[in-house]
Amino acid sequence: MAARHLPLLTPGTRGLLRRLGFSRREAQGMRFGRVVLLSAQPGDWTEWAALRGASRAFLTPWESSWPEDALTWAAFRRRLRQYAEDRDRGTGYYFLIRRAGDDALLGGINLTNVRRGITQSGTLGYWIGAPFARQGYMTEAMRAILSFAFDELRLNRVEAACLPDNAASRALLARCGFEQEGRARKYLRINGMWQDHLTFAILREDWAAREAKQTAQAKPARE
Repeated sequence: MAARHLPLLTPGTRGLLRRLGFSRREAQGMRFGRVVLLSAQPGDWTEWAALRGASRAFLTPWESSWPEDALTWAAFRRRLRQYAEDRDRGTGYYFLIRRAGDDALLGGINLTNVRRGITQSGTLGYWIGAPFARQGYMTEAMRAILSFAFDELRLNRVEAACLPDNAASRALLARCGFEQEGRARKYLRINGMWQDHLTFAILREDWAAREAKQTAQAKPARE
């Protein structure tokens, strides 16, 4: 089951859609199962800050140290500016994860460090709010963004990394078809310390084979 999404839009097309009554959010949403991936907007700040704040103890062991103004409007505005610049350059794509049924904010997922030329790869990052963890939402969000990476951006490889003791993240990556490739020493500065990470990757051919298998399994048996 492929995620449903529209092609990336040019500024001119986005302007036309706005004049016709469609928002940038509606035009760039991607839905898979119970979740929708949407570009962050200024109006998302209050809900984003509330969820991040309520989930701080749950998230900080796995993230870089939060600056003092992490949840402020100024910090969120800087994020939006950086997101727009990266998207315009084609190097990064950032989405909020919302529940399709009631539009509740669940977390975020992004594809960054997108490299073209002979590489054609990108790096996956993600977070989920504490109230929504271990309910399958991130599995669905990851399948949506992998569809975007391989079917829309036509990447060859998507990489990810997690701390060795992050059992939930390791299981998530395995469930979505990533293969562990190694261990990177002091790979990222997490929660104030340089820490080793396990490295994972999935190839377009891996993704295509998994999707074909799942599609075949979903078809009703012939009588």
